[in-house]
Amino acid sequence: MASNNEPIDEIQWHHPSAAQTMGGIHSNTVLFYFAESPFFDRTSNNAVLYTQALWNENMRHLISTREQFEGRLKQMSGLEYIVAQEPAEMGPGMGTGVWVIHKQTRRKREPEDEVIVHAAYYVIGEYIYMAPTLADILSFRMVTITSALNKCFAATESARTWSPSLGHVYKAAPSVTNTKTRALESKGATPMPEAQEGTKAAPEPKKTMQSQSAPDARLAEHSFMIHMQYGGEYMDENPITGKPGEFHLSSTGRKDKLQALSLPNLTTTFKTPAITGGTQPEKKDSKGDKTPKTPTGMPSKPKRKKSKAGATPTSS
Repeated sequence: MASNNEPIDEIQWHHPSAAQTMGGIHSNTVLFYFAESPFFDRTSNNAVLYTQALWNENMRHLISTREQFEGRLKQMSGLEYIVAQEPAEMGPGMGTGVWVIHKQTRRKREPEDEVIVHAAYYVIGEYIYMAPTLADILSFRMVTITSALNKCFAATESARTWSPSLGHVYKAAPSVTNTKTRALESKGATPMPEAQEGTKAAPEPKKTMQSQSAPDARLAEHSFMIHMQYGGEYMDENPITGKPGEFHLSSTGRKDKLQALSLPNLTTTFKTPAITGGTQPEKKDSKGDKTPKTPTGMPSKPKRKKSKAGATPTSS
């Protein structure tokens, strides 16, 4: 029997003594056996019609067969319990033993009655179950899916590793074939202790790979931390010394600029051009050539031109 605090849709009810008193559960007793369960509503038309048939001799025939009982229920309006499906026949005299009972409300309408189904129940042998609603099934499935996804995400996070050289990778699953083959080997084919030591020494590279990945991860984390703290500081053209946060310029760069802007050396040698006979006389109006600069850098004195004879006027 079920407790009072247990939800109605989680109850598994059975009453062997009531089933034995009724002569077993069959077509004529399945509704009356269901009336003994906590799923039954005492205010339904089934309870009213059954009580009237017990105290009225003229209505006693209504409870003799299920067809007559359900035929009278269909003439009434209100809450009722009807056998919706009978056990399916799988062979001569053989069935599944599953009865489906609907809890429904009937309203008299023309040309057909209006029937609203509230719940469904299964009678399997002597046990009665309440069928879950569609909302309960969907909510249960969603909870199952979400819990499975949460476990899957946690498993993938535990199997994922990261290293600067490889990035995000997943650990390989341990091989099971080697253990199975070793278990199937005979005693005569078992290796000697030295061979066993050699086989045990083979997986050592995996340990070295794991040991190398740990310093790489720490180094990458340290480098990233330095970048986050001092990422806004940039180096100039001048070389710097010190450590991040305490940089010092080794030179101002003035010497390099002076070397780049130095003047070329002056030449102190002069070459006189040779006079040839084919040269033309200088014109009177022609301007003189520019005076060359002395080796010391000072301009030479200008030469005076000689005046022609008789060109100057005489005083009278």
